[in-house]
Formats: sequence, structure tokens, C-alpha cells
Amino acid sequence: MVQRVGGSPKAYRCPGCDQEVAAGVPHVVAWPADELAGLGGPGDRRHWHTPCWSARGRRRPTPRHLR
Repeated sequence: MVQRVGGSPKAYRCPGCDQEVAAGVPHVVAWPADELAGLGGPGDRRHWHTPCWSARGRRRPTPRHLR
């Protein structure tokens, strides 16, 4: 599932670039659609910068040890 949001009062970490999605910045929230398998709850949601979400198929996330 994917939802575009106009901003939120909280900052999040983008899994695409590992940078902060600042509070109030419009972005994309994505989560698994398979709620029957126990996925798709609030803990499964990821907040992405809109450009990172758009480029997710063309790039890989930065490995944690390189950050």
C-alpha cells in the first residue's frame, strides 16, 4: 500500500537514502498490503522522500556499514 502525505509532525528516516524526512515535509508512506499474514501494521510502514520512492527501482538502499 502507498499513501502520499502532506507532512507529519514527526521526523522519519527514509530507507532509500537513510536521511531524515523532516517534520512537515510532504512524502510517501508505504507498507505491505498483506494484513492477513501479520504485515501491514504501523510498525511495517516506511516513510520515503518522494524522489527516493520514485527512484527505488533504479537504486539500492545504502548498506548500513557504509553510512
